[in-house]
Amino acid sequence: MEDLGFPDRHHLAAAEGWLGLGDAGEAGREMDRLSPAGSAHPEALEVAWRLHSARGAWKKALRASRQLVEAAPERASGWIHQSYSLHELRRTEEAFETLRAVVLKFPEESVIPYNLACYACQLGELDAARRWLDEAVRVGGRTMIRRMALEDPDLLPLKGFIQGL
Repeated sequence: MEDLGFPDRHHLAAAEGWLGLGDAGEAGREMDRLSPAGSAHPEALEVAWRLHSARGAWKKALRASRQLVEAAPERASGWIHQSYSLHELRRTEEAFETLRAVVLKFPEESVIPYNLACYACQLGELDAARRWLDEAVRVGGRTMIRRMALEDPDLLPLKGFIQGL
């Protein structure tokens, strides 16, 4: 994939800066300035997903994540964003299946088993959720995963299990 050229690189950096400042409106205006080729670049699709998710525009976020998966299937982030968007659209079973299909492709990405635990928990599959959390701990470390899980409302039914991690 080619690197972004000027001025696309500038607009994308500005959009990321605005997102970092919490101004999705300005970030969107910068994204609108990208060329068609720049808009299709994986880096721009990552930022587009972040922008749409910040706005709670989950259908648009799903579209951006699917474009990212198509443009750069080797990036775990596209798959993670896609499943998260599906979950936010209340399509949690589809989110689970989408992410489970690539778990072996990204064995060192702790977010994948962590999100699978969240989705399994929301689907009422508590034993599976515990197993996915154990895998997330194996990959990402107990301290980080436990801290995230204790604050995650999707995992509330497993609070006692998480406290014992």
